Amino acid sequence: MHAPNPAAPTVPAPGRAVEGTTADILVETLHRRGVDTIFALPGIQNDPLFDALYHAADRVRTINPRHEQATAYMATGYGMATGRPGVCAVVPGPGLLNTTGALATAWACSAPVIALAGQIPQRMIGRGVGMLHEIHDQLGVLRHVTKSAERIAHPGQAGTLTARAFDIANTAPCRPVGLECALDVWGRTGRATIPDSEPGRAAADLADLAGLEQAAKLLARAERPLIVVGGGAQGAAEPFRRLAAALGAPVTANRMGRGVLASDDPLCVDPVAGHRLWGEADVVLAIGTRLQLQLMDWGLDERLKIIRIEADPEALDRLSPPTVRLVGNAAEVVADLLDQLPPGMAPRALGDWIEPARRAAAQALSALEPQIGWLDAIRDVLPRNGIFVDELTQLGYASRAVFPVYEPRSFLSPGYQGTLGWGFPSALGAQVACPDRKVLSINGDGGFLYNIAELATAAQHRIPLVAIVVNDRAYGNVARIQDQKFGGRRIASALNSPDFVGVAENFGVRGMHANTPDALRACLEEAFALDAPVLIEVEAGPMPDPWALLRFSPSRGRKVS
Repeated sequence: MHAPNPAAPTVPAPGRAVEGTTADILVETLHRRGVDTIFALPGIQNDPLFDALYHAADRVRTINPRHEQATAYMATGYGMATGRPGVCAVVPGPGLLNTTGALATAWACSAPVIALAGQIPQRMIGRGVGMLHEIHDQLGVLRHVTKSAERIAHPGQAGTLTARAFDIANTAPCRPVGLECALDVWGRTGRATIPDSEPGRAAADLADLAGLEQAAKLLARAERPLIVVGGGAQGAAEPFRRLAAALGAPVTANRMGRGVLASDDPLCVDPVAGHRLWGEADVVLAIGTRLQLQLMDWGLDERLKIIRIEADPEALDRLSPPTVRLVGNAAEVVADLLDQLPPGMAPRALGDWIEPARRAAAQALSALEPQIGWLDAIRDVLPRNGIFVDELTQLGYASRAVFPVYEPRSFLSPGYQGTLGWGFPSALGAQVACPDRKVLSINGDGGFLYNIAELATAAQHRIPLVAIVVNDRAYGNVARIQDQKFGGRRIASALNSPDFVGVAENFGVRGMHANTPDALRACLEEAFALDAPVLIEVEAGPMPDPWALLRFSPSRGRKVS
């Protein structure tokens, strides 16, 4: 038996009535909610949906990837880059199951995604007769990887359930939401209302004035305050920057919070420096972060006071109860907290505390060559507002500490799911979402092979993504671990990788080789000027172990478990 749907139904706001098939009404609702693109693969159970998309092609663009997992990854990249829901659609059964890794990643990254799944004919659902693409309890499967999942049972529900899905996906904490619809329901005609309600928000509890006052007092009195930001702070950059400046407190982020404060801001420190400062801080303000790394690796003791701002109240006590809990949308709570600081409060001068930690971190991180040289070449050419999409690869691991990030939503990472192969399709989605910005995807040869067929998608839809593939003909991280921990007994880590440039060109994508950082700079300058998809292959050998620096022992107290 499945747990009740955690998203409570909302009362739909008044709207306008429309007539048409269930699919027509759903597509019209997508359009009215600002959707300009859907990532979708056709199949018989969704034929009426694609016919509706054909008739709406002037309003909603349909991009057809080569695999169902890519539809959901592209929607995830779209949602992470914009903060608006990305939409994907697949057939039921194996089609839906192919999306679940991407939907789990969207959940981990708090990415708003609307996942549409077809279904077998309505009267056959749950009977187990062996219909094409039938699986047991598909809606239950969908609910395990989404915040909410519902079935559209007739045309009259198409507008309200689709609008509700957007409201739920857009309400912090943002997460994927699922809808399924049976083959015979998609094409059924009827009349429905499309609600005019606006997306919801998790607003700060006005009754929590006492918590805001307590947090403001702790921060005002702190001698060494530290701020930790996560992905939940990405939409709060403007008030957050004012708060950080008012406090004069250093700010650190591991992955998901990078870019909330620009890397060249005097208060921004990398996670290696942040680890050191954590050990000496007296008050920590944590915004939109699970604090998993800090509590479970950096350590905790009774001297440290922690203030947490979190949209998900269930996340606050999972590891260790904070001193102050503030539940709500990060932008609103940060603005309220800023208002509670003492009038005329002067920012602290903490340079003598911050700079030694920054210098020590820079010296330690300098061991990550040649990764730093390659990343410097990328940063030199990628515009300040360009989007960098991380992967589970050697440059990706190093980038989390040494790659400068200047804008919110410009460093995309798969978060705690660590889904190998996510990067290229997610970057395609980010590029579609942000056509006026340069997007760069870094990949290892192993991860890139997961979705190499999406080169065809990039070429067909002329998505001007630049993808770097670092080819060491191995799962490099696995091979190094087998060398270090298992006496060099390598198994299943070697790869017979292709000529990626040749493969790209066979798909109709421009291919380039770059075997030095300077050559990479030149290739990137040419690639970004083309306004077309480009693959750049970098031949590489073994690289220094980043985990010696990025796996932390406690800098205070004990690890929380």
